[in-house]
Amino acid sequence: MTTTRRIMAIVAMLCAVAMSLAGCIKSDDSHQDLYNDPSASQVNLGLGDNPRVVALGWSDGEIALSLGVKPVAIYDWMKFGDANKGVGPWTTSQFGSDSPQLISAASAGEFNYQQIKELKPDLILDVRGKADSKVTDSLRKIAPVVAAPTGSPDFAVSWKVQTQLIGTALGKRAEADALIAQTVDLQNKIRSENPAFAGKTFVWGAKFGSAYGAYLPGDARFDTFAELGFVQNPPVKDLQAQGFFASVPTEKVKSLDAQVAILSTISLPLSALTGDRLINSLQVVRDGRAIELAEEDPIAQAMSAGTPQSLRYALEKLTPRLAGAVGKVG
Repeated sequence: MTTTRRIMAIVAMLCAVAMSLAGCIKSDDSHQDLYNDPSASQVNLGLGDNPRVVALGWSDGEIALSLGVKPVAIYDWMKFGDANKGVGPWTTSQFGSDSPQLISAASAGEFNYQQIKELKPDLILDVRGKADSKVTDSLRKIAPVVAAPTGSPDFAVSWKVQTQLIGTALGKRAEADALIAQTVDLQNKIRSENPAFAGKTFVWGAKFGSAYGAYLPGDARFDTFAELGFVQNPPVKDLQAQGFFASVPTEKVKSLDAQVAILSTISLPLSALTGDRLINSLQVVRDGRAIELAEEDPIAQAMSAGTPQSLRYALEKLTPRLAGAVGKVG
């Protein structure tokens, strides 16, 4: 795989999209697809109080854990590792003394079905994952599968729908709704306390390889801040979109020059960003209105994880810095 293709694969995995209102739970017992509106009543899968859950989708394990269900195995997409038990450090303590088996992300989404079968799962979560019916069919031969909403692109499920689907399948829909409400309430509180955010142009940009990009509406890295009152920087709308990420060629790097920006990297050290001549030429950077985050910074990781808990963690850390940046807008 070329460097460019690897980068675009990473970008595709990072996108989180608000698309559909329907979910899918597939069980080998019935060989039928049960499409569930996340606003509907809970689906009783007969899992009992302590189901053996294998979480394969991006952040699926973290959401299950936040709902009080400790997965027996987690696909460690973000390489949180054994120390963090495959979830963000803002959630690790909820495992207590237990630890899940971590499935390495080195296989880039290719599952070892025998390994999963040996885990004897009662339920498999593959909500924010690759939209591949062959994968789902293979998994449902092992256990019931909570899959992405019908028609969702790869790794493209909004955090709200993802939380609702997992909560419904686990018989914890009320708890899922409460988690969502806590995050929404925090967003509303921040927006109310920071009226100066309203209408300020915003961009979350990234440097990868020798190129740049910007996250678009539909991805948590934009939508979370739109909920606070920020608006998309107009030049970004004219860029070529690839899902919910737009490539920014070097000649259009000024598209990232919003009133407020968050800038990070993909598979590059922060020094590749802070030492970038074109990035440093942007007025938003020169005026100190840009927040630059290393890829491994917990705030950047939390936004990438895109769960109710991780978004609250990121918002609590970022809000004072956003207020400082907005205060410098002329």
